[in-house]
Amino acid sequence: MRICPVGSGALLLECADGAEVEDWRAELWRRREAGELVAVDIVPAARTVLVDGVPEPERTAELIAGWTPRPTAGTGDGPLLEVPTVYDGEDLPAVANLWQVDVPTAVQRISGTELRVAFCGFAPGFAYLSGLPEPWAVPRLPSPRPRVPAGAVALAGPYAGIYPTASPGGWRLVGRTGLTLFDVRRDPPARLVPGTRVRLVPA
Repeated sequence: MRICPVGSGALLLECADGAEVEDWRAELWRRREAGELVAVDIVPAARTVLVDGVPEPERTAELIAGWTPRPTAGTGDGPLLEVPTVYDGEDLPAVANLWQVDVPTAVQRISGTELRVAFCGFAPGFAYLSGLPEPWAVPRLPSPRPRVPAGAVALAGPYAGIYPTASPGGWRLVGRTGLTLFDVRRDPPARLVPGTRVRLVPA
């Protein structure tokens, strides 16, 4: 892990992979809750963790460099959210074909895998769900759709995701849910936050 200063009040942790990101995300959140770290935001991404709003960046970097995160990926320590999913996405047959299985087997693979929110981005409330085995990674569509409906469950690369609102998108649609994932009146507005465990259970 490498620590880089960002501006006058932030640090960027560069990690080897998504598992190390999750380990550091969980460790930093734990340290902040315990009062051992002062930071306004801790924001994970695919290979980095941004620690923003740090009053003493140099001192904080020294502290972080002396910490060893507890391994968390795959330990099931986060809250679990079961998302009722109707598996009727228009790209589901293509995904099954890429996996060289039939559609029912593809559904079993997706619904039987416990996922975890690795990070959020692209749109408010959009969570990148990790946990699918590497051989199941699927390419994005050659051209994005101009509109993907809210609640669409989709796959792209090694991730699964659920569109919280209607938007353009190039992920492969495998199903849909009626669960509201982003509501500005709720605290926090996003239902899926980093560390949350997710199961896409058949509705």
